[in-house]
Amino acid sequence: MTRRNFALCIVALTFALAGVARAADDKKAPYEGTWKWTVSFNNNTREQTMKLKTEDGKPAGVVISGQNNTETKIEDASFKDGVLGFTTTRERNGAKMVSKYNGKLEGDTIKGKIETTRDGNPVGEPRDWEAKREKADKA
Repeated sequence: MTRRNFALCIVALTFALAGVARAADDKKAPYEGTWKWTVSFNNNTREQTMKLKTEDGKPAGVVISGQNNTETKIEDASFKDGVLGFTTTRERNGAKMVSKYNGKLEGDTIKGKIETTRDGNPVGEPRDWEAKREKADKA
């Protein structure tokens, strides 16, 4: 093989590998998208929204909730064997509220539990959590 042919092969291989990498980047992780669910408390029902993407190979994003549509960054996120887990931390009336979400992803639904603590103390029993993916965000 001549030097010129070898160089052409290297260039072709580089472009081929770049195309494979780009195709892999275009494929969404199964949890990516916009998810919605409702929560009930004190005779009130509120819709919550979660926007998920992938950063550094892990789930990342925000939960949007409350009267002012406050964005809370998700922390300690993981996705393994179809199970999504993450934590949110909020300050409410001087108290630190930490909610741990854990749910099984099946198609366009995540079902699981939310455990909440206030200043390290459990707040009630774990609650059921069922989020539905927005149709426009299907992978």
